[in-house]
Amino acid sequence: MPDFPSHRKCHCRVINNPQKGFVCISQLSCNLDDFVQYKIQTSSLEVMTLINPKPSNRKTMVAEAGATAPRILGLQPSALVDHVARVDSSFLDKIPGERNGSIRVEEAELEQILDEVRTHLLPTSGGLSPITTLAGGSVANTLRGLSKCFGVSCGLIGASGSDELAQLFVRHMSKSGVKLSLLKAKDGLTAQCVCLVDAAGNRTMRPCLGTAARLTASELGCKEKFRGYCWLVLRYGIYSLEIINEAIRLAKLEGLKISLDLASFETVRNFRAPLIELLESRNIDLCFANEDEATELIRGNRQVNPEACAEYLATHCQWAVVTLGSNGCIARHGNETVRVSAISQGEAMDATGAGDLFASGFLYGLVKGLSLEDCCKVGSCSGGAVIRSLGGDVTPENQQWMYKQMQMKGIPLPESH
Repeated sequence: MPDFPSHRKCHCRVINNPQKGFVCISQLSCNLDDFVQYKIQTSSLEVMTLINPKPSNRKTMVAEAGATAPRILGLQPSALVDHVARVDSSFLDKIPGERNGSIRVEEAELEQILDEVRTHLLPTSGGLSPITTLAGGSVANTLRGLSKCFGVSCGLIGASGSDELAQLFVRHMSKSGVKLSLLKAKDGLTAQCVCLVDAAGNRTMRPCLGTAARLTASELGCKEKFRGYCWLVLRYGIYSLEIINEAIRLAKLEGLKISLDLASFETVRNFRAPLIELLESRNIDLCFANEDEATELIRGNRQVNPEACAEYLATHCQWAVVTLGSNGCIARHGNETVRVSAISQGEAMDATGAGDLFASGFLYGLVKGLSLEDCCKVGSCSGGAVIRSLGGDVTPENQQWMYKQMQMKGIPLPESH
């Protein structure tokens, strides 16, 4: 496991340079006579304190640090673990809420679903398990895709519990290269979500977040935590609105651009007014919506279609993207509109994380300065890769499949591939 150090006075980011020692990359004025180094142990989440001498050459430190600083930061207030299972459609009729959406459940409901799910599992080919547990959450999925598939340096800010699921979350995200120096370990439980996937690959999600460890707006701290990043990735949620607004405020002070995912059609439907207020603030630079979320967002308009939604979002955001599943996507930036087809690949195993990994590819394209059309093409490759297996993580085999698709489309591969 890597070390995740943080300066004890300003809590900005410190890196371990083999030649220079420990280097603060957030503030030139930091006094680095000593610091607190946090080391997350997967077995116990133990915290340890070390002392290190002050580095000498501050100009060299900053130059070296600039090359290694993470570029994209994601806010996920609660670390979350997904339980993903392929189930027969009859089981979906037994659980509360609409199919293909995402609504919260209480802990007792979650436990009941997990108890019953094993009697409704669908067989899978190749001897693969029809159920898996892994680090999840929309923002975490996007960051993992950016880091693992595209080599973009990413960090996550949020909180995890003190249970075994927290250890699993930390282990999975760290293995994918996501920096966790801003993940706060708290007493309590880690959030969970059951992702039920039918035979057609459609997923129905039931998250349980009520008593989970959670980062609050007051715990975000100073704007320096956002320094060195160029993007902040967010997921809309009414229960997260306070910390979302505070994160946006601090990020904008440091010049970050903001990416927002609209979460689910139920969330847009039930909390549409505060979402519109957030969009109309013009603080959102990039917005992702799937077709169902787009429909809910502009319901009541004379025209309710993906093109109309993209046009509406583009009046408030620099980039607007509406994903259309097997029909591809439509995107707008300024006066430019593009429509890109999805990759034809036969049946999808699991749509969990498809939108999240599309966002990974699209953001990679923006970071690399690709055209709007090519950003969409990269998104279609990464989104297409994740649906080929169970869960919101791209397997090594599907990662190679993704690179092959990018090559066929004439898109340069990431240097880390």
